[in-house]
Amino acid sequence: GDEEWFGSSLAILRALEDVGLHLEAAGMEHLRDLSSPCVIVGNHMSMLETLVLPCLVRPHMPVTFVVKDSLLTYPVFGHVMRSRHPVAVTRTSPREDFATVMKEGKDRLDRGISVIVFPQTTRTASFHPSDFNTIGVKLARRAGVPVVPLALLTDAWCNGLFLKDLGKIDVDRTVHLAFGAPLTVEGNGNGTNQAVIRFIEDRMSAWRP
Repeated sequence: GDEEWFGSSLAILRALEDVGLHLEAAGMEHLRDLSSPCVIVGNHMSMLETLVLPCLVRPHMPVTFVVKDSLLTYPVFGHVMRSRHPVAVTRTSPREDFATVMKEGKDRLDRGISVIVFPQTTRTASFHPSDFNTIGVKLARRAGVPVVPLALLTDAWCNGLFLKDLGKIDVDRTVHLAFGAPLTVEGNGNGTNQAVIRFIEDRMSAWRP
């Protein structure tokens, strides 16, 4: 349930802080002041955001993720993710994935559940706009809801040698998360997507001078 999901996410955040990791979150007021569900569109850097975002977003709105379908069979975590009724995509058939996100994503939004989308094809420590597709913005346009940009710097959770998700925690690196002001999707959405990209690039430049 939502309370258990929030609680487990908060426990992970506290565990990270207990080992010395420092996390800074900005722009929470943009979630608090929304009167409708939204599509949160951000870059994807590590496993950390998937585990920590629920305790930051859920107090303001019901939320779920667009995820790779392989995560639904992941040990322990897969059980939790399945209970959140995510939008699952294959990452092997762009055409099918697009149709799935448009249909199931709109269903979640119509039911008042916001959707977190990472448009990059994979997690990466650097941000490349050319890999940042428009699927999140197109979902928001289809459902008639705003887009909330999300910039992340979470490389303190390093990739693992044998399991990518289970790397070391580098407490010398600060974790940054920033939500931007909601954006209304206009026209074909390309302008909105570029605004999200600029928001991420600006925050990344500030965090990595």
